[in-house]
Amino acid sequence: MGSGCCGPPPAPATEPPAAPNAAQSDATSSCQDECCDAGDSNDGDAAPVEASEPGQASATLDNNNCCSSGQCADSNSEDDSDAPACCRGTTAPCCDTSCLDRLALRECSMSEHLLPKEGAESTDFDGAPEGKACNRHITSALDRYGATLEALGCLCRSLIALGQETCCEIRERHSLSSATSSPSIDQPTARRSLPRAQLDSCCSTGPTTPSQAAQNRLRLRKTCGQSISSATKPSAGACAGSCCSNDKPAKVPSVKNDSCQVSCADACCSSPPADAPVVGKVPVQTINDVENQGAGKEHVVLSVSGMTCTGCETKLNRTLATVPAVRDLKTSLVLSRAEFDIDLRLGSVDEVVKHLERTTEFKCERIRSQGASLDIIVPSEPAQFMSQAWPEGVIDMALVCKQIVRVAFDARTVGARDLVEKIWGPPVELAPPRGDTALEAGSKHVRHVGYMTLLSAILTIPVLVMAWAPLPDSRELAYSSASLALATIVQVVIAGPFYPKALKALVFSRVIEMDLLIVLSTSAAYIFSVISFGYFVAGNPLSTGQFFETSTLLVTLIMVGRWVAALARQKAVESISIRSLQASTAVLCDKESGGEREIDARLLQYGDTFKVLPDTRVPTDGTVLTGSSEVDESMLTGESRPVEKYPKSVVIAGSINGPGVMTVRLTRLPGDNTIHAIAAMVDEAKLSKPKLQDLADQVASYFVPVVVALTIITFVIWIAVGVAVRGYGAAKATVEAITYAITVLIVSCPCAIGLAVPMVVVIASGVAAERGIIFKSATAIEVAHKTSHVVFDKTGTLTRGKLAVVGNECIDNEALPLLLGLVENSRHPVSVGVAAHLRDTGVTSVTVPEPKSLTGKGIETTLGGRKLQAGNSRWLGQSDNELVQLLLTQGCTVLCFAIDNELKAVYGLEDELRPDAAKTVETLQERGVSVHVVSGDDDGAVRALASKLRIPSDNVRSRSSPADKKDYVQTLLGAATGHKQPVVVFCGDGTNDAVALAQATIGVHMNEGTDVAQSAADVVLMRPTLGGILTMINASRKSVHRIWFNFGWSFVYNTFAVLLAAGAFVNARIPPEFAGLGELVSVLPVIAAAVLLRWSKI
Repeated sequence: MGSGCCGPPPAPATEPPAAPNAAQSDATSSCQDECCDAGDSNDGDAAPVEASEPGQASATLDNNNCCSSGQCADSNSEDDSDAPACCRGTTAPCCDTSCLDRLALRECSMSEHLLPKEGAESTDFDGAPEGKACNRHITSALDRYGATLEALGCLCRSLIALGQETCCEIRERHSLSSATSSPSIDQPTARRSLPRAQLDSCCSTGPTTPSQAAQNRLRLRKTCGQSISSATKPSAGACAGSCCSNDKPAKVPSVKNDSCQVSCADACCSSPPADAPVVGKVPVQTINDVENQGAGKEHVVLSVSGMTCTGCETKLNRTLATVPAVRDLKTSLVLSRAEFDIDLRLGSVDEVVKHLERTTEFKCERIRSQGASLDIIVPSEPAQFMSQAWPEGVIDMALVCKQIVRVAFDARTVGARDLVEKIWGPPVELAPPRGDTALEAGSKHVRHVGYMTLLSAILTIPVLVMAWAPLPDSRELAYSSASLALATIVQVVIAGPFYPKALKALVFSRVIEMDLLIVLSTSAAYIFSVISFGYFVAGNPLSTGQFFETSTLLVTLIMVGRWVAALARQKAVESISIRSLQASTAVLCDKESGGEREIDARLLQYGDTFKVLPDTRVPTDGTVLTGSSEVDESMLTGESRPVEKYPKSVVIAGSINGPGVMTVRLTRLPGDNTIHAIAAMVDEAKLSKPKLQDLADQVASYFVPVVVALTIITFVIWIAVGVAVRGYGAAKATVEAITYAITVLIVSCPCAIGLAVPMVVVIASGVAAERGIIFKSATAIEVAHKTSHVVFDKTGTLTRGKLAVVGNECIDNEALPLLLGLVENSRHPVSVGVAAHLRDTGVTSVTVPEPKSLTGKGIETTLGGRKLQAGNSRWLGQSDNELVQLLLTQGCTVLCFAIDNELKAVYGLEDELRPDAAKTVETLQERGVSVHVVSGDDDGAVRALASKLRIPSDNVRSRSSPADKKDYVQTLLGAATGHKQPVVVFCGDGTNDAVALAQATIGVHMNEGTDVAQSAADVVLMRPTLGGILTMINASRKSVHRIWFNFGWSFVYNTFAVLLAAGAFVNARIPPEFAGLGELVSVLPVIAAAVLLRWSKI
């Protein structure tokens, strides 16, 4: 046992308590925070199975191992199966401040091992001198996780969701590499892995192999923590899933144990008794490819190149909808994007992409939204660079182009700057920055279409000259031959890509799209000209002659129309790109040299401190350490006035610094800051589709078949007119009928109908975001203008949420330190106000056990057998108390403090109305919108506020729990008048409003921080002003008006254009060679109507 990872077994320990603390962390169980060995490999009860290759193994695991019976974790965990492994069987909250110490210690230890030495077999897990973290890492851990711990009481879910190791002592360790665990307890074992991304090989040191990284990539998926389909899940895998892999094939024995009458340390880290029975052995299936064996689902975002019209989006939708593994599909023509969840049991992402490209001719590129990534330039042999051992923390490498490699890595394990400058170093260097991936794909498509259009124009101009210029007849054959050659090149090279797209759409997706109309029309003109040329060469020319200029000019003008439309769409999307606010460089305060240097913002990493100079953009979110300034946050929050910043203030990425200089400690990386959080929510709205889009899609689906039918009718009618009315011969009548049919095919354009809604949604969501209104769904844009009821929460919504004590009655002064200890860590505005008042009066808090927050009631805990409670008077049964009634009649919010149900203190607090509350309520009422107030506050305070705002007493509800708020919203939704369904907007700011936000037609969350992605509302107000409600309604009204204008224009254009092309007007018609301008004429007004929203007053 001397060389085992756990060392000599400690004395038998009792079952650990529900909430572990730092004092017990080293003595509870040797398998909780250290590595465990599998068991005796020479046990003869189960034959070991030889692993065929690294990463593949099969084993027999005993179900009654020491951890499965509950020695390492609480056995009473039937109801917490969805909790993280380390938290099962605990009483919430499961984490405490010792978890922050462990995270800080882990950071210190990780810093010492950023450059692992080859061949090192073990390293002690000291982390820092005397086993304590340094002040820098303690502060860093407190900044990153303190708020989460205070709010949720558990850090484990947050860490697991990021693909990291839990902060608690490990009770269970579900390891992907359990099948390749060390078979012998006598082998020297490596240290516990410090980087948290490598849970599955937690004892490995040194670089990561690609096979290990493949397992790491599984953990970055959103379903992190779900079981792997190829492995049988043990009841508790701490010891069964041994973590001491040596990264080589090994024989894996059966792991068996008795009834766990010995301690976990003895059971895990010493040989089991030879006569212990083997019960319920289950073979583990061999993992052939760990990359493709994950169960659950993965979120996929694809940038799709080659989409030009609504038919393309329909084709994309139908193609992906036929794939069984694809769920929750969203597509966008304007963004050229597809977003869906994939069931990994039914298929892989690569299979879906290959199927999509094969059946649609689109080109797809996956947009990575999880983890950090970096593009680096490898001057020579990128393949060899990618095949070598990867540094710890590197998750994936992919070749982007000849010398650029994209590296995905866990930013909390290894920093970008450490990778580029220290681990790899020259000649490896950072690649030039790429823009927004989606915008870059769109720009690439626009450039490609532009080049093809230019080539088509160059080939077409000579054909037009030879057809229209007065050239000598003696060389007509030479001119005709040249025209044939040039027209053939145009038809094959320029129009050629339309053929496979149209045919595949027809065969695979059963969609008749615009490409088919182009193929039919251009082919008809070209083939007829070739036949005419054949007759001319044979000496029997047709009277109609050849019209190669028609087919070539038709293709060129179609390409011009598509290029201009694509360019206009791209510029419109770029104009409202939130990600463009990201600064490209940062001034790093270099701790090693003690100086400052300018670096690429992509090289920032956790623990960095950077300087923000005057009139420069803040590179990423952070906390001010020194200095002060005024910062312009208008581009993100819509707040026009500069915001003062001083030490401990939070600065937002993309905001512009004023005259001062600030030193800022980084809290979020550039790839995961507020800019990206807002952009992600805006993209979500752009990808969603309102009900009006269903109408547009339905019309567009019938459009092309109807046009084909009209073309056939036009062709037949003009043959009849030519022969019967005008006396033409059959050949001449046919040629004339063909020209009319070609014109009808091309001049009609469904793109205007298809772009009518999504173009407006994209621009409106971007314009609203610039004004501090984040629409998270297109439905909110569509229906907000129909708002009939607006329901406000009181505290923090109509008021500032900063309550101050204006009156108090203290019965027992000696109890006040207990009250301060109870409320000082609560974020509720009432608790914050009382805590501030107590500190100002010189009260010193007494440490109390972790309080339990009860939504809508208050907060409580137990100390020394006494029950401490602080909350509203109704919960504590003190509503009729004289002291409470006195404060209630003054319109105060009341907090009562009781010990064992005996009242000790009463505090009355008042809040200040927001400056724009009265004007907003008045404007809404002038528009005929009914305004309501629903609050959990006391009746007197709520009605006093309502009277100030002139809100009818019938629309006021006080002392409302979250369920009461939901019921009130439901009542309003059920009060329909006639055929008009009510649209209820609920505006709140707290977690206790979440149910009502979800129940309302539109939930509006008033946000005052930078963590906007947490909100589940339909709309987020980025700045705490109620005027955002009016802006939201105005933006919705203007957007819907634009959509209906686009529908009207599409109808008018297509009706008039088809009639003109078909020859319905006797003295006017569209020549077939100019019909290709139809797309340009129809689409540009639609795009212009949407873009003009940028200058519209909302």
